[in-house]
Amino acid sequence: MNNVKTFPLLENIRNAFLREIQSTEKYNPDQGKKYGKSLRKTISRTQQGQWPFRAHRIDKIQLIFDQERNRVQDIVPLRHERMKASTFAFLRGAAIVMASDMSELSSTNIRVQACGDAHIANFGIFTSPERHLVFDLNDFDETLPAPWEWDIKRMVASMEVCGRDRGFTSELRSQAIQLAIKTYQDSMHQYASMSPLAVWYDHIDMETLQTSTKDLISNDVLQKTMNKALQKNQERAIEKLTEFVDGHYRFKEDPPEILPIRTIFEQKNMSITPKQLSKQLELMMKTYRLSLPKERRFIIDQYTIRDIAFKVVGVGSVGTRSWVILLEGGSNQDTLILQIKEANESVLEPNAGTSIFHEHGRRVVEGLRAAQTAGDILTGWVSIPLGEGKWLDYYVRQLWDYKGAFNLAKIEANDFVGYCALCARTLAHAHAKTGNRFAIAGYLGKNGRFIQSMVQFAQAYANQNEDDYQTFLQALK
Repeated sequence: MNNVKTFPLLENIRNAFLREIQSTEKYNPDQGKKYGKSLRKTISRTQQGQWPFRAHRIDKIQLIFDQERNRVQDIVPLRHERMKASTFAFLRGAAIVMASDMSELSSTNIRVQACGDAHIANFGIFTSPERHLVFDLNDFDETLPAPWEWDIKRMVASMEVCGRDRGFTSELRSQAIQLAIKTYQDSMHQYASMSPLAVWYDHIDMETLQTSTKDLISNDVLQKTMNKALQKNQERAIEKLTEFVDGHYRFKEDPPEILPIRTIFEQKNMSITPKQLSKQLELMMKTYRLSLPKERRFIIDQYTIRDIAFKVVGVGSVGTRSWVILLEGGSNQDTLILQIKEANESVLEPNAGTSIFHEHGRRVVEGLRAAQTAGDILTGWVSIPLGEGKWLDYYVRQLWDYKGAFNLAKIEANDFVGYCALCARTLAHAHAKTGNRFAIAGYLGKNGRFIQSMVQFAQAYANQNEDDYQTFLQALK
């Protein structure tokens, strides 16, 4: 279960730092818009829709298998099973393939804090620190400063692929993408007219959404999704994942999804003793604590570790080392579950450049804090030394903090169109917060050229994804 992560070269950090400085240029509204408009000569909006289809790309599929070398090999087959479920599931798990593809295309190179994996299943509901339900991006495992188009193209490709999986007509899929890109375009122009603080404070409140999007997403779907989010909380996590034994809660055994540490020790799958693990966990919690803003450390100080378990998560993330830790406060009824998820090199880094942060857990958290409207107050990071210059990087957050997602497997056609627009509005906000919104608005303009080019790209890349999916299935055989 060792990772091969080592310290990056100082030259890589220096280059990343220089990129960070350069990315702050041309933030004057007039100059930014003029600059963005001038980039159409470098790559026209029509060119953005081009995709050079290539069949039987075993070299690209090999990227998926190469990525798995440092994962827990026992559960890598589960990742394959989940990716085999559909072309959309494959797209979700193949972020590294699309990242490689995007790097081979021309771009404006206007950089934002890119999500890196902005497919439409990575948007959802969670609560702000004020306990309001908000809609936002919810996955930043691959986040990195990168061209804004990379996020846009992954988003529209996922709309087309998901729409095909649902059996929606080509006309409806095109309608969804057109509305989504028009929403992104209009939102970016709106943000270009706002002050930095006004952009930062803007957010999508779910209660407000119920009254403002009646014609886009049915109120029934919104209410059901909000209710699910409200039910997916710490109390529900305790009820579903734990059992009460000898006066305390502990994690249930539910392999391969959940494997308590006691079971792993019984199977002799740990290279350390329980005592050594206990010390390592104490050190980990102290280190994680320091990644939190000082006022939030008081919360963690009031809890002690009661149990730990290995937990499988996601589709593309299956095989990474993900743990859940059960914490207990002043009584056995005061419990908190944290998720500790391994963070590896972003799929964008080989082509967008090395992160300025040495710890990948910090890369994820800093990106999340920059791009999200409001995140979990206990989100932090930690690195665990393994010796010989090797480390494991993790980011930490509450397991379930009123988290909800729209059911894309059952969503109806009209709601799908509205949902896609909602995702685009959210992505525009993240890009406007962290990139040159004036330059992006200037490049986009206000006509339909970029809109049509993204419809064209989505269709072409969905065809590529279908061929890659078949190549993946053949490679597994």
